[in-house]
Amino acid sequence: MKQDFLLLKDLVKIFGGGRELTIAVDKVNLEVKEGELVTLLGPSGCGKTTTLRMISGFELPTSGKIFIDGEDVTNTPPNQRPTTMVFQNYALFPHMTVYENIAYGLKIHGEKEKNIRTRTEKIMNLVGLKGLESRSPAQLSGGQQQRVSLARSLIMEPKVLLLDEPLSNLDAKMRVSTRLEIRKLQQRIGITSIYVTHDQEEAMTLSDRIVIMNAGKIQQIGTPQEIYNYPKNYFVADFIGKANFLVGKITKKLSEKALELEINGNYLKITIKQGSFKEGEKVFLLIRPESIELTSKKTNTLVGKVQQIVYLGSRLMYKIEMADTILTVEIGNPQEHKIFTEGEAVTVSFKEENLHLLPYEEISN
Repeated sequence: MKQDFLLLKDLVKIFGGGRELTIAVDKVNLEVKEGELVTLLGPSGCGKTTTLRMISGFELPTSGKIFIDGEDVTNTPPNQRPTTMVFQNYALFPHMTVYENIAYGLKIHGEKEKNIRTRTEKIMNLVGLKGLESRSPAQLSGGQQQRVSLARSLIMEPKVLLLDEPLSNLDAKMRVSTRLEIRKLQQRIGITSIYVTHDQEEAMTLSDRIVIMNAGKIQQIGTPQEIYNYPKNYFVADFIGKANFLVGKITKKLSEKALELEINGNYLKITIKQGSFKEGEKVFLLIRPESIELTSKKTNTLVGKVQQIVYLGSRLMYKIEMADTILTVEIGNPQEHKIFTEGEAVTVSFKEENLHLLPYEEISN
């Protein structure tokens, strides 16, 4: 397996100049393996779509290099790159049938009719469009239209498939089923893919690896599990899933990988999973809501008061007031747990392995 099938090296994109200068992408470095699906994830304006457009050739980098399968394509025009793009608006020709839309790229490239028919029928079977050849786009559901758009890209047999928020026009239920179809198809074909989204759940479901971006910079690259369980900084932890942050101070190093942490007069034993910390250092303690229990245990515990209760059927969400912070707690299968009432004092308990330390930083709200 090639380690650098798609390589982005010190990629920079600057728009405007003077006081209007905007650094949209700031020294992005990324290696994508052959057959891998990598998602660029982040808030609006983080640089993910600009990065995708530079890979496709629709934007030229201000500086940096782009390599695909060992070839420098930094300045290669879009129509000469071994990439195809799936857009969020599908961009189907309304006056053409499904078959004609999918076959269009081969036709304008001068392929023979027999080859066009063979490849079009094959790709239609692959994406589940068999029997819809003669329909117009207006006669298709949103999910079917997206499959036509996907088939039209795949039929060109690109080395890299680029997907720009392709499910944003679908309703919530259709998005879930379609993203699973895209993932199964991508794995079956084994095509290297870059997927842009701002939807965390979509990224977690689809990706081999996720690239978290903010303000033009890469914050972290990792598998969905690594990103969620071991975020590198406050931004990543806060952006992916729900998170509680408690400010603490390291009071004692117990061993190379264990330390004592003081939070509001309470002392907790913490195992260090990444990074290094010193005695006396101020840190964030990250606790995911689902990792907390409300019990009477006295090990690794904090005391608080129930401020709010939200019943969600399969889950129960508490807001727990603790000193100068509010802790969010999620309890699965509420029927098997004691239900606390608003205003009730509770003991907040959690397992040591579910606690994660992050460097402290000033956060502006």
